[in-house]
Parts: sequence; structure tokens; C-alpha cells
Amino acid sequence: MPWNTPTLRQTREMVRDEVTAALSGAILLGNNVLRVMSDAMAGLCHLVLRYIDWLSKQLMPDTAETEWLDRHADIWLVNADGSIGRKVATLSTGTVEMTAVEVTVIPIGHQMSYIGGQVYEVVAQTTMEANEPTPVPVRALDPGVAGNLPPGTELSIDPLPDVSSSAVVIELRGGTETENDIDLRARVLERIQQPPMGGDQEDYVHWALMVPGVTRAWCYPLEMGIGTVTVRFMMDELRAEENDGFPLQEDINAVTDFLNHHRPVTVKDFFVVAPIRFPINLKIINLTIDDTATRAAIEESIKEMFYIRAKPGQEIYRSWISEAISLTVNVDHFDLEYENTEMPSNGYMPIVGTISYG
Repeated sequence: MPWNTPTLRQTREMVRDEVTAALSGAILLGNNVLRVMSDAMAGLCHLVLRYIDWLSKQLMPDTAETEWLDRHADIWLVNADGSIGRKVATLSTGTVEMTAVEVTVIPIGHQMSYIGGQVYEVVAQTTMEANEPTPVPVRALDPGVAGNLPPGTELSIDPLPDVSSSAVVIELRGGTETENDIDLRARVLERIQQPPMGGDQEDYVHWALMVPGVTRAWCYPLEMGIGTVTVRFMMDELRAEENDGFPLQEDINAVTDFLNHHRPVTVKDFFVVAPIRFPINLKIINLTIDDTATRAAIEESIKEMFYIRAKPGQEIYRSWISEAISLTVNVDHFDLEYENTEMPSNGYMPIVGTISYG
């Protein structure tokens, strides 16, 4: 029988009934002492019951709040860098190009900044020749994706004799945000539901998810032949703006290096590859209510559905899309022009393409 936490009124009635039963002939009317004492005790009891109700949710990782979810993660999860629990934000690193009018040594720790507020420091002493652009290794001082800058971005250099006042980014990437509760909860549940098995299909998924920035991963045994294992993954947050969440070659290299230290050596051939985009175009007609806000909400709802259900090689069903649209706020009815779409192979990843209206 499920437990239902009594309301404050129900708790008061229970305490009053107990006092009346224990003291034969006692009458709890008005503001007499027994009634006041009973109601005060009921209030304290109700607080305890509410705490127990809240605590019961924290004891299970699927309902735990942030602080308690972190405790579950600290018990179950080990990350690629050896840390436990939630994956912490990482620093952006890379190189910038600087120029000096005389031979100059750039000391470690010298700083430069971006107009957006990000600050970077030199991580290796570098000697610059006169009037020759020189690559200088740097890193962000603050972790997060804000430290990732596209090539060609200009940085302002703290004053240094004989050195130009600005530097040009050659490459600055690798900064990630602290893992959010949704991704962390999914990792904890995946670890509990799929315990390590010495290198089975789910182990490859679990290992890939340990790498900073990886949000989703899939394993395809025997795809490339007998004795082979293929792993595909996504970087939904780190590469959201520059590559629609699809991994770059450096991400593939990082996951490959990490998995090579964990996978069984008996695997004949091992492949880590990026999924191939496969846009799914949709047409929605006779939509009510049809306005800008509703269309934007529909797009977000469909994207959320794709995030949950889509994976490389996964057929996208009409019913999934219809459900996502129907659950959108303000949508009363609509017609969807779309047929179930199969992927050409396991390598193709379905993503939301163009959504048109009529």
C-alpha cells in the first residue's frame, strides 16, 4: 500500500484523537490547554513527516536533488581524469599568435583578455623573434565554454615592452561546463542499471561518458566485422554552437585514447567515429494556435524528443514527432506531413532539419 503523507489538518485530528482516547473524558474545545498542546505537537509531527517525505526522495538517485545527487554520484562514478562524481568544468587551452619588434621572452603567467571578459595566461615561456609572428601556448583562467574562442579572435595583451598590444587566436577550445543534473542523473542510473561486465557493450558506453564533454554514447559490436567494436558519441553542449553537438577530430582522439586504456586487449579492431548528420525535415499544417511563440515551443519540444530518442541508426517514427508536438503548450490540433524515416546505416544520426508550416 503506498504511503501518503498526512496533511496538517489530518495530523491535528490524529493527535487530538490520541489525546482524547488516552485521557478518558477529556474534552478538547476552544482554546483549552489540552487542545493547544495537541495542536502544537501536531505541528511538530507534521514537520517531521514532511522531512521524511522529502528524505525518501533523496535516498533514490532518480528523484534526488542536487546535493544528494552529488552524493550518489560520488559513490558510483569515476571520471576519465580520476575524479569521482560530477564532471567539473574544464579550462580552454590552445595557442595565440603574438608579435614583437625586438627579441622578447614572454614569461609564464603573462595575461591577456577578450572583450567578453575572459582572461587567459601564458603557460610556457616563449622566446619571440623580432617582427615574426610567434605561436604562444595559453589557457583560460576561468573554466567553461565561454573560454572557447574561434580562430582569428583578437585578445588584448597586458602591457609588455616591445610586444604588440593584441594577440590573434590560432586555437582556443576544450573548455566545458560543470555537468548538469540531467546528464549526471542519467550516468548514475546507467551505472547502477548496467554494472561493469569486463568489456561488454554497455561498458564502452559507460567509459565514453566518463570523458569530459561527452553527453551521449552508443556502442555497436561486430559492425565492422567479427571481433570489432564501434563507438559513436555526441558532445551536445561543448560543440553545440560550432558543430551542432557533433564531435570534432580532437574529441574523437580523446575518447579513443581513454578507451584504449580501459577496453579489453582481445578486441581485434576498435573504432571511435563521429555520427553522420541526417536531417529530418517536417511539415506541419493546420496548426492552431499558429504564432511565433508556439512555433518556437514546437521546435524545442521536437529537439528534446530527438535528444531522448534519437541515436545513430535509429528510425524516427511519426508517432514520436506527433507526441512531441501535441505536448507543446498552446497546441490544440495540427496535421503532420511525415512518414517514418529509416537511417541508411548505423553511422547516420537523425537530427531536426527544416520545420515548415502550411
